[in-house]
Amino acid sequence: MAISEDLGALIRENFAHNPTKEQEKAIFLLSDFLLSRKRDTVFLLKGYAGTGKTSLLAALVRTMQQLEQRFMLLAPTGRAAKVLSSYADAPAFTIHRKIYRQKSITEMDVFQNDVNLKQDTLFIIDEASMIANESGGSSMFGTGRLLDDLMHYVYSCDGCRLMLVGDTAQLPPVGEIDSPALNRMMLEGYGMEVTEFCLTQVVRQLEESGILWNATMLRSLIQRDEMSAFPKLRGKSFPDVKVLPGDELIEALEDSYRRYGTDGTIVVTRSNKRANIFNNGIRARILDHEEELSSGDLIMVAKNNYYWTEANSPLPAPPLGECTNAAVSSSAALPQRGSGEGAVLSFIANGDVAVVRRLRNERSFYGFRFVDATLMFPDYDRLEMDVTVLLDTLQSEAPALTRQQQEALFNGVWEDYPELTNKRDRMKQLRQDKHYNALQIKYAYAVTCHKAQGGQWEHVYIDQGYITEEMLSPDYFRWLYTAITRATEQVYLVNWPDAALSDA
Repeated sequence: MAISEDLGALIRENFAHNPTKEQEKAIFLLSDFLLSRKRDTVFLLKGYAGTGKTSLLAALVRTMQQLEQRFMLLAPTGRAAKVLSSYADAPAFTIHRKIYRQKSITEMDVFQNDVNLKQDTLFIIDEASMIANESGGSSMFGTGRLLDDLMHYVYSCDGCRLMLVGDTAQLPPVGEIDSPALNRMMLEGYGMEVTEFCLTQVVRQLEESGILWNATMLRSLIQRDEMSAFPKLRGKSFPDVKVLPGDELIEALEDSYRRYGTDGTIVVTRSNKRANIFNNGIRARILDHEEELSSGDLIMVAKNNYYWTEANSPLPAPPLGECTNAAVSSSAALPQRGSGEGAVLSFIANGDVAVVRRLRNERSFYGFRFVDATLMFPDYDRLEMDVTVLLDTLQSEAPALTRQQQEALFNGVWEDYPELTNKRDRMKQLRQDKHYNALQIKYAYAVTCHKAQGGQWEHVYIDQGYITEEMLSPDYFRWLYTAITRATEQVYLVNWPDAALSDA
């Protein structure tokens, strides 16, 4: 008990403020968890917006550093990892890039479960609500079940344990009703003893923050299952929430871009179609971009890509098959290009954001349009990479190339190698073809909420489009809660109906 109290005292010393009674309870449980010698245990920390999850995590990381204890910070996306790293003041990485490795140089788009070589390490996973466990059979990663693979990776090495941190009011993974990684029964199904705690007390004064007031109100409605009528958002009474008519949108966005840049400002909407409308308007009327793609454009990757990290690698990749030698590091599976450990990329992920630096050599092949580009990835230590991008996905209302378009591209490239009569040889050549592997991209000034999840921006503009009370659902309330909590400074409610406002 004395040792636990000493550890708890050290965590409290590393808090930026005096912990609340609720946070004190979390510190007590966390201290017991950290000192326990039980192997198969998980710490599940749930917490709503403004309840101090980030303060607790930051204090824990500082304590682990002082005690020279091993830990690893992970998050589901590059943007979420960047946010985690900023407030924890320690390197953070994406889950996929740590627990998977490329199967072989001939199968660049197949990643198998990696070997965990980090003994006695606490794996801290933020934004765990985004961790899926259903792939629909199309995943190129491990078993296709991310939570299963994460659990296997962590607990396959002696002394390793897992801490999952997330918000149950946020959107669950696409295609799932709830977030499996925040489900106690799901975790116990792995044979784990689960220590669970939920932070509910908002640390900051609700009357001072409209972002927190509205998020807390939405969370309360979700908890009470009161989702049949429009939630009454408060806007005019808070300086950090503004109801914005459509005719004031351009002027407001211009001001946000001047203050925080395009990377600190985001429009969150409910469909790819509406995102396209906003993206085209922003580029034409605010950024004065006349070309379809211009230097300085902010773009988002629309589909995982495994080719260009290999193409940009300055070293030949060693032929690795099954990794059975514990002395082989996972980072050896694919040589990387970039500055610092945070820049390591084993693949370019769906949702990664990049800035266009240079464009050259636009051309058309197979009924599609391509251009060579140099991209800079701000979430990975500003790493730069030379790629070929596919222009056809920029304006598409589909998330990426449709199945029919993908088949047309495949067939076009396939027919380009008639001299290769052996199907295996032709498939190998196709996998190495830069047009077949062209990066599929979207503009990133306006995105759907699932694309924004895990990230934070100073200014967030929320467009819900046309919606009636008959169209309301739990998904809508989670969508709105998730959208509002992406903002750190200011939320703009664009063309918000009076029926959904309490003070307008």
